[in-house]
Amino acid sequence: MDVQVRQGDTLWYYASLFNIPLQLIIDSNPQVAPDALYIGQRIIIPGYTTRTYSIQAGDTYWRLATGQGIELDSLYLLNPNVNPDNLQVDQTILLPDRVTSRLINGNRPYDFEALNLDLDTLLEIYPFMRQEAIGSSVMGKELTELQIGNGPKIVHWNGSFHANEWITTAIIMQFLNDYLLALTNQEPIRGINVSPFYDQVTLSIVPMVDPDGVDLTLNGPPPGRYGEEALAINNGITDFSGWKANIRGVDLNNQYPAKWDVEAARKPTQPAPRDFPGYQPLTEPESIAMAELAGERQFDRMLAFHTQGEVIFWGYEGLEPPESEVIVNEFYRVSGYEPIQYVDSFAGYKDWFIKVWQRPGFTVELGEGVNPLPLSQFDEIYQETLGIFLASLYM
Repeated sequence: MDVQVRQGDTLWYYASLFNIPLQLIIDSNPQVAPDALYIGQRIIIPGYTTRTYSIQAGDTYWRLATGQGIELDSLYLLNPNVNPDNLQVDQTILLPDRVTSRLINGNRPYDFEALNLDLDTLLEIYPFMRQEAIGSSVMGKELTELQIGNGPKIVHWNGSFHANEWITTAIIMQFLNDYLLALTNQEPIRGINVSPFYDQVTLSIVPMVDPDGVDLTLNGPPPGRYGEEALAINNGITDFSGWKANIRGVDLNNQYPAKWDVEAARKPTQPAPRDFPGYQPLTEPESIAMAELAGERQFDRMLAFHTQGEVIFWGYEGLEPPESEVIVNEFYRVSGYEPIQYVDSFAGYKDWFIKVWQRPGFTVELGEGVNPLPLSQFDEIYQETLGIFLASLYM
């Protein structure tokens, strides 16, 4: 929602008028000098939209404010060209409309288009959330990182490293929506006040690491070269529901130099629907982008969301720090997901992250069954995972 600055207005006043944390307004207007506002300047108020209202007989601003449960001055602010002492029946004015419910629904087939439509929606209402392109997929789809908060502790989440695990993106996006709602409305999630996290934590999210693979799994092969090659890799089978790799048949979570040679020796030796680690580490643009992001952001902890098994892998070669065990035990307490320190599988993003930085890294396997998990599990998985999302911020 936009407002225009009047004589004497301040961002602090807008925060009070609309009951929005001041820092969220400041961060929603990065080009604005808070101490140098000028009359007519456009200011974005996060967490609000506007709706039109047609004046009825007997309406006054005071009656509208009282009946609609809004502040009287918000009507003056949103309708600078309206004479409140001469309202006419059927005249149209704007009312502020606070967003109080979830805007997106993750419980649906969640491809690259769905992700971007939801991102556009969230970024319009919550412009304090920052968006950055960190690279492109094989087919040129933008790989998006989102950042929320200004804290010194940097927590990273990612989803859909594997194509047919696209439900992880949907789960992340639905929590993201709930988190943004709670921040703007200063409401708790599961009894936890999340407002302090904004100043304590910088949350980094890459919701969809493998957009080409996700689209292939959900929508079938695209026209052209890459679709033809994927179809050949899949032995001519048009059902891609078992496909884990990127569009070139490389398993992105087997691409990292953490005992990569061990994995390469026992995995497919050429492009395949799953498990092919590439001809060498870090050949794919998606895996390279994620490696560069980790180096640039220097995450304090990292959570990679996968399916399935209801377990959390948290160790690599004894290089994980002692705090990893404390954190994963809290994840177990709030979700019931079993912690597993070591497993005979390597070359994943979590393995490489722990190897390089020796900081807490986790692979969280959501749900149980056969991938792709059915959407009938979505609500249950979301409730199980909610505690992990929150614990990753407060631990």
